[in-house]
Amino acid sequence: MAPKDILLALVVIGVWGMNFVVILVGLDGIPPMLLGALRFTLVAFPAVLLVKRPAVPWRWLIAYGSTISLGQFAFLFYAMANGMPAGLASLVLQSQAFFSLLFAAVLLGEKIKPVHLVGLLIAATGLAVIGQGGDGTMTMLGLGLTLMASVMWALGNIVTKKIGRVNLIGLIVWGNLVPPLPFLGLSLWLEGPAQIADALRHIGSHTLLALVYLAFVATLLGYGLWSRLLQRYSTGMVAPFSLLVPVVGLSSAVWLLDEHLTSAQWLGALLVMLGLGLNVLGLRLWNLVSGKDKSASKG
Repeated sequence: MAPKDILLALVVIGVWGMNFVVILVGLDGIPPMLLGALRFTLVAFPAVLLVKRPAVPWRWLIAYGSTISLGQFAFLFYAMANGMPAGLASLVLQSQAFFSLLFAAVLLGEKIKPVHLVGLLIAATGLAVIGQGGDGTMTMLGLGLTLMASVMWALGNIVTKKIGRVNLIGLIVWGNLVPPLPFLGLSLWLEGPAQIADALRHIGSHTLLALVYLAFVATLLGYGLWSRLLQRYSTGMVAPFSLLVPVVGLSSAVWLLDEHLTSAQWLGALLVMLGLGLNVLGLRLWNLVSGKDKSASKG
């Protein structure tokens, strides 16, 4: 990979890792469902007027927007508003990789390699350790909702696979026409007109900056650069960089929010990272070992 593209990958990782700190900043001034409505309105407009609609049937655009945008962030925002620390959220959300494997096996008939099962078991153990090893700052509700967010992300990955090769920016922009109205409906139901009006009336500069970051930096810039990398290089070369997202997420939460993990949670985090590493890099190792075995058998 060219040095400038490595730099772009690191920019994306930094942007996505910091995303979780910024979400908490936004939630400090706006309730979670209203934050979702405003974020995805900014993602879709005015970009939808400038970006060509991808050659994708509306049912798939709706499925994409309903899972990877509405479902994922409705659960994630509500989780972080209900006791899920930013650093742990950045880590636990990466369990989408394992849910994606399971859904691909069930819905698409893809086979799961043994190395992926090992990675899944290690990461699941890590999540159990995180859940049981807290000091009371993380709630089980927050953990459960974050896992549900990762499930929705994984379902969105399956939808993306079914869609096939398409302009990713166009898919993001047009797919994000879906979330604003459902988010607004959820906000009216869960938060109420009075809270919505009060939040909008007293919206501060830090909240506006958080919204700009979430919509334009984390979503449009982040996914735009990531899609460029995926178009230029193989998935196997680009995907390992995603392992750095929880590293940035955890470290930025410690540095900027003064979040602290217990010893047990750090152990759990290391286990989850090990499981993710096997998931991302394990297939390459598996193929390498299998190739050597075949060569040995021929000799």
